[in-house]
Amino acid sequence: MTHTDKTFSSQVLKWFDQHGRKHLPWQKNTTSYRVWISEIMLQQTQVTTVIPYFEKFMASFPTVADLASATEDDVLHHWSGLGYYSRARNLHKAAKMVMENHAGAFPRSVELLEQLPGIGRSTAGAIASISMGIRAPILDGNVKRVLARYRAVEGWPGQSAVTKELWTIAETYTPDERGADYTQAMMDLGAMVCTRSKPSCLLCPLQTTCIAHQLGEETRFPGSKPKKDKPERAVKMLMVINQNGEVLLEKRPPTGIWGGLWGFPEIQPDENLSDKALKLTGITLDEFEEWNSFRHTFSHYHLDITPVKTFADSSRLHACQVQDDEHWHWFQPDNPSQLGLAAPVTRLLKKIKQSL
Repeated sequence: MTHTDKTFSSQVLKWFDQHGRKHLPWQKNTTSYRVWISEIMLQQTQVTTVIPYFEKFMASFPTVADLASATEDDVLHHWSGLGYYSRARNLHKAAKMVMENHAGAFPRSVELLEQLPGIGRSTAGAIASISMGIRAPILDGNVKRVLARYRAVEGWPGQSAVTKELWTIAETYTPDERGADYTQAMMDLGAMVCTRSKPSCLLCPLQTTCIAHQLGEETRFPGSKPKKDKPERAVKMLMVINQNGEVLLEKRPPTGIWGGLWGFPEIQPDENLSDKALKLTGITLDEFEEWNSFRHTFSHYHLDITPVKTFADSSRLHACQVQDDEHWHWFQPDNPSQLGLAAPVTRLLKKIKQSL
């Protein structure tokens, strides 16, 4: 490491000592398990959003053994509302692997950590540096932004050549000592000072040597992802209510959008509503009420949802082909449940409760 490289890390650490975050929930009683859970939750999600989820998750699953022995439904229930549900499914799988393949202890190398589901190089580096004291660079979204501006790296970080260059820079600047503090400092610097649209350059410890700042072009770096118009899709969600005021939900496939969560039976716009409802549930739709559509946006497309409400009386339920089992569930809208629910489903359940 050159003198310049050491100056970079020393300036970052000096700033961290004065301004960095040191009292976040996962910074208390630091363990590999707690750091891992926090890092996965913080992917694509703000700290303020994560904190209550993290605390609830830790209360229910205080150790990796507790998480490994939980049901997938219970894990997804604790994740409901955080989005990107594959993260939760991978957490569950990885916890089982830690118990089965590593005797309940997280492996002490970046390479082995990366072999666990859902853990990439940056997350592995964060776990290793923060909880194990191992020198390991990280490159999450915040760190990419800091380094891309500091060195004026052209291009979108999603491109492999740009990512490779940023990893080389991250490796160069990562110090041999105080790795845990440096890792947290770089994340904090990106989140608190070197922000995406309005960076607070006058508060930055790197302002005198940051190339983007010298150019007066901070927001030009890192390069933006090439824009594409998001496709639009539409679906009807069938909300069947029985004589007990319970709503019929089905478990979604384990992969794909909302994988493993519980939701309403879905009918495509070009399908006959009554025929499809009969085929899915065995329930005949004599009367139904179509609610106003609303839009739910994913990272890669817009989904326009039209809720369809219908009541299934005793006579029609007699022929119903669905029962409470692993695939179908009669859900009581006003009772808490240990089911994982997608955000639009939670929203509609609240509306159903108000309408009954």
